[in-house]
Amino acid sequence: MNIPNRLTISRFVLTFAFLAVIFARPPFYETIALVLFSVAGLTDYFDGKIARRDGLITHFGMLMDPLADKILVCSAFIAFVGCGWAPAWMAVIVVARELTITGLRLLAASKNLVLAAERFGKHKTISQMVAIVSVLVLYSYPQWGVVGKLFVLPIFWGPWVVWFARLALWVAVILTFTSGAIYLWRNRRLYLADL
Repeated sequence: MNIPNRLTISRFVLTFAFLAVIFARPPFYETIALVLFSVAGLTDYFDGKIARRDGLITHFGMLMDPLADKILVCSAFIAFVGCGWAPAWMAVIVVARELTITGLRLLAASKNLVLAAERFGKHKTISQMVAIVSVLVLYSYPQWGVVGKLFVLPIFWGPWVVWFARLALWVAVILTFTSGAIYLWRNRRLYLADL
């Protein structure tokens, strides 16, 4: 198994660990969750970069990489609802969009068509990652103690972090809904043909 595929599989493991920490709530669980999610996000970046650079693109990677991304993001939004960090309707939009687009891609595959990712989808993914990390920072920073107060907080923390996390959530949800609607509209021939 090549390195990009190992990184993709590690993202599934990290997602499971992230959820276990969020729901078990051990001491400093918010900070642990932030670290786990950040590492998972980095595996997403590096698996694609390495696969393209070294010509290691496989059918497994093409299928499992986007699936791992969707499971990671949807898991985070659902966990946020459970923690009271985000409203349920936001998670519903994110999960519904991801399931709908996955269904559309399966429909396309059944017709021997491949639907490529679009620019809006890439912006959507970035906005979701930023939103999730922002929320995790918002709820984990009080645990950082003296080290955080001396080194991290003066540089990165201020009143703007509270509104930034909320704004990031809204931007992510709006881009998620918009990108899904655009994707459905541009590929409407696939599902309208069967009606």
